[in-house]
Amino acid sequence: MRRSISIIIPAYNEEKRLPATLEKVGEYLRRSEWEFAEIVVVDDGSRDATAEVARRAGARLLSNPGNRGKGYSVRHGMLEAKGDWALFSDADLSSPIAEVEKVWSAAEGGRAAVAIGSRAMDRSLIGVRQPFFRDRIGRLFNLVMRLATGLSFRDTQCGFKLFEAPAAREIFSRQRLDGFGFDVEVLYIAQRLGYRCVEVPVRWNDVAGTKVSLWRGIAAFFDPVQVRWNDLTGRYK
Repeated sequence: MRRSISIIIPAYNEEKRLPATLEKVGEYLRRSEWEFAEIVVVDDGSRDATAEVARRAGARLLSNPGNRGKGYSVRHGMLEAKGDWALFSDADLSSPIAEVEKVWSAAEGGRAAVAIGSRAMDRSLIGVRQPFFRDRIGRLFNLVMRLATGLSFRDTQCGFKLFEAPAAREIFSRQRLDGFGFDVEVLYIAQRLGYRCVEVPVRWNDVAGTKVSLWRGIAAFFDPVQVRWNDLTGRYK
């Protein structure tokens, strides 16, 4: 049974991209079979009209206490979600919202509590590719992540992940990283708690206007090490 879903969109200065995104998400939900659905926009201290755009579109708005980071925003949305399932998606819809059907199909019926979209499992599904340098940095990050954490996922950084609500509450209440390395952290915590996580190939397109600077991308290489240290020091208990 489809039950209910919360679609969480972290947003920082997204007044230009958000209207089209919310329209597409709303259209998908109107055509879907979910018994209940909500769109949750988490405003991460935006300096533009992001919050007003979300309100006008009828989304449920959550506001962070200032600019805290994507990890903080996703945690905020996940812990406030009302649905039996919670999906977080990037504000640019680099993975089309209809791809939720794939991750849901992989998780439904108790097959998994966590289903994550992946760009690496079937690269033929990538329509618009990242610039060469960013792509290589991403592959190197995945190697470092595997060595530091022992996780076997081929793509932890695709911003399209579905969680069953009880698992989400247990996982995200333990999350400590507020930056872009939080994806690795929540998957690490999920496996430590014994939740089954599946990786699902999804369609994906690189969208111009990324908020991730090169420096933030490089700094994220330290996050898998921090995750392992947090575990060793008992911060996830």
